[in-house]
Amino acid sequence: MRKIRLGMIGGGHGAFIGAVHRMAAALDGQMELVCGAFSSNPERSAASGATLLLPSERVYPDYATMLSSEAALPADQRMDAVAIVTPNKSHYAISVAAIEAGFHVICDKPATFTLAEAVQLRDLVAGSNRLYALTHNYTGYPMVKEARELVRTGQLGTIRKVVVEYPQGWLAEAIESGGQKQADWRTDPAQAGISCCMGDIGTHAENLAEYITGLQIESLCADLSTFVPGRRLDDDGNVLLRLSGGARGILYASQVSVGEENGLRIRVYGTKGGVEWVQLNPNTLIRHHLEGPSQILRTGANHAYLSEQALHYTRLPAGHPEGFIEAFANIYRSVARVIQAELAGQSPDPKDLDFPTIIDGVRGMAFIDCVVKSSQAEAKWTPFVVP
Repeated sequence: MRKIRLGMIGGGHGAFIGAVHRMAAALDGQMELVCGAFSSNPERSAASGATLLLPSERVYPDYATMLSSEAALPADQRMDAVAIVTPNKSHYAISVAAIEAGFHVICDKPATFTLAEAVQLRDLVAGSNRLYALTHNYTGYPMVKEARELVRTGQLGTIRKVVVEYPQGWLAEAIESGGQKQADWRTDPAQAGISCCMGDIGTHAENLAEYITGLQIESLCADLSTFVPGRRLDDDGNVLLRLSGGARGILYASQVSVGEENGLRIRVYGTKGGVEWVQLNPNTLIRHHLEGPSQILRTGANHAYLSEQALHYTRLPAGHPEGFIEAFANIYRSVARVIQAELAGQSPDPKDLDFPTIIDGVRGMAFIDCVVKSSQAEAKWTPFVVP
């Protein structure tokens, strides 16, 4: 067994998510960053690499040079996997190039710029022997996995209702016009795609709802809004959901809800009980019972009452908070362990296969596509179609 050698494309100076990925990859000591092309600007890439104390010869001016140069290195030196943390528009081209060069891929969401690209990437991944992980990081929280296990094992009964929301307030004003980098590309159709709010955070809500319940959206009725004058993409949206098995749902995402931070919250109700999880208090899961009082379940490696899956992704004893970075790191650790098993000629632990893949990426792009079409259509319900 050895550390998995990781490269990174994007995530240089001024980027938020690149640093998050690097912290997550390093947390468990299973991966090490060995190279990168950190910016489309060669000078900024070099400066970022120097800050990260990487050898100058392993800091590249662009991703194409990086992939070809790394592929030419001896097997005991070249990177094993690459993290893609660039704006949406470039995800597809870089993912394809990385897989064709023989590298595993860990990509920030969304998987691609369009649904058609996501389908093509799915087919490419299926025909390769490379891993593709998508960082829908909220699935990495131990109590999210506990909620999923409660549903999967039938302890909540038949699921009837799902309510999921993700409010933020940071785009309540046109900060993109002042050059704010994160706002600038997210509100630009040329870089973000056909949606801002739903594409950026609504897909997290969609993914979490399907992950916990094991159900799939079959049709939806969406109403998207652009409240800030001059903005070219949506900054708020409300969606009614019809899910497999007859369940009904409500999904709300907003980036103009003043005062909200990252208020991701989900409630799932079945015939026997329900669960509630809030990202701002991620170590707690509230479980409701049809008869009897509600329970407060807490994260803790010493809490034997939690499911085996939740405990597998719990690092610390009760009372020690595990949050955003740890949830992100759970995805990286799982990917590292699966690659390590492959290198050792072994089958991976099934518990380590619990991370988002290109299948989730395709469903996320189909969700964005369907929500935009529904909001623009006169029909009440729009079928949720995954090619």
